Amino acid sequence: MAEFVYPPVIGAARTLFKTQDLKFDVAGTEHIPRRGGAVLVSNHIGYLDFVFCGMAARPAKRLVRFMAKESVFRHKVSGPLMRAMKHIPVDRAQGMHAYKHALSALRSGEIIGVFPEATISESFTLKNFKSGAARLAQEAGVPLLPMALWGTQRLWTKGHKRQLGRHHFPITIRVGEPVEADPADQAEKITDRLRARVQDLLEAAQRAYPVRPRDAEDTWWIPAHLGGTAPLPGGRA
Repeated sequence: MAEFVYPPVIGAARTLFKTQDLKFDVAGTEHIPRRGGAVLVSNHIGYLDFVFCGMAARPAKRLVRFMAKESVFRHKVSGPLMRAMKHIPVDRAQGMHAYKHALSALRSGEIIGVFPEATISESFTLKNFKSGAARLAQEAGVPLLPMALWGTQRLWTKGHKRQLGRHHFPITIRVGEPVEADPADQAEKITDRLRARVQDLLEAAQRAYPVRPRDAEDTWWIPAHLGGTAPLPGGRA
């Protein structure tokens, strides 16, 4: 089926990032399959993470359908765009409908994007993963694609003003080898392996990141365990 909205939105995003002079360091895109279903799983540190996850799939010429909270689909601007790009609304009170929608899309060969932490991590460390991504992959018979983002929190994240000017921020993206979701395994065990893989990718992205804080006031985007002033996991410092 023709895609009339998704490609122009990607083009607009790329133009915006070019005007911001963002510096991209992307590795591992060869792990994105060129055909067939998969569940793409990423850490979640900023409001624009779904855009950057989607960009990592572009070398494989794939479009990612993200599962996102239902309120985004009610917004007068984002709602029509999200529906036209065939993203999947998630009503937490009635999650089974979204699950079945995602399962059908996977079986038809789509890549579904999931943030298993469910919400943005204000500590910029990995929160616990929910097991829905693993269960989807098991039932659909598709692999899990682990991914990690770093630097996206500097653009726009929870509790901080948007920084969408020409700031030249680096954005680091790492995609890992697929994690198989054997139906014979427990979803929780698969989720543990998946989280460990995303953690490894996140640490690799952090090591590769070419920028350090300018001064003491610029340490807010660095996790506490790395010497920054981001909130501690589970609560503010």
